[in-house]
Amino acid sequence: MKRYVAGLDGGGTKTAVTIVDESGLEVHTFTSGAINYNGQDEASVQASLAEIFRTIDRVCDGLGHCAQVCIGAAGVSNPTVTTRLESSVRACGYKGPLFITGDQDTALSGAHNRELGIILIAGTGSICYGKNEAGDTHRAGGYGYLIDDEGSGYSIGRDLLSVVVRAHDGRLPATVITGMVFEQLGMTSIQQIIGFVYDKQTNKKDIAALAPILSQACELGDEAALAIADKSARSLLELVVPVTEKLSMQEGVLAMAGSALLKNSFIQTAFINGLKERYPAMTCITPKRDAASGAALMALNRLQ
Repeated sequence: MKRYVAGLDGGGTKTAVTIVDESGLEVHTFTSGAINYNGQDEASVQASLAEIFRTIDRVCDGLGHCAQVCIGAAGVSNPTVTTRLESSVRACGYKGPLFITGDQDTALSGAHNRELGIILIAGTGSICYGKNEAGDTHRAGGYGYLIDDEGSGYSIGRDLLSVVVRAHDGRLPATVITGMVFEQLGMTSIQQIIGFVYDKQTNKKDIAALAPILSQACELGDEAALAIADKSARSLLELVVPVTEKLSMQEGVLAMAGSALLKNSFIQTAFINGLKERYPAMTCITPKRDAASGAALMALNRLQ
């Protein structure tokens, strides 16, 4: 009987799934709805999982042939989330071994193609996570946009909006950021900007969506923009230091992930330079594979 394993990466808006056979050969990848209890109601999580396990059933020629499932999901530090997720999976008819872990674990495994190393993720939010040869782990950041997430897309978006209001009232010199923000939001006045920021309908993703403006403004040599890029790079380096020190990984490999870090060359260059200065023996890479592949790898490791 041929056996398979499945890896699920439960992101904020969608779930990516990778199915591999027991030799590690990828047989199918697909995406489905979100399975994040922090952002979704019970019914939509259940519906997404039902769809996922129907596909696994079809691809593996029966759920009984799926010998291990690994789910990387946000919010699993809350014990009730793990319990609810497990019972929802069981309700889909899957009876085999199930491993539920944090999404930083699966992202790390995918990025390094092994369960060791350091990953720095700067997407809408920001977090650094590492695991050393001894199996010790440490994380820094990732505590949400209200009290944390420095160097993330959200914090960049917020800083851009902050520059717009400060340039408007004269605390900062005029900046190209103002016109760019107005254009992207389709607005013409500071009053509209304030309305947008404090509207109950505006969420952190709407603010983070402004982040790409930073690259354009930096390319034009805008001083306020270059200052934001520099601040972001320093904040990201600040996340890496405690992880590196606690795990004694000064000569380790760090994977950079997330659009705030991968799509802004100014932040990336400043970050890498700062890292090289602090840890000359550390290697910097971009992820080898995605988090769903990382989850599949973790499932495969537990099977063997």
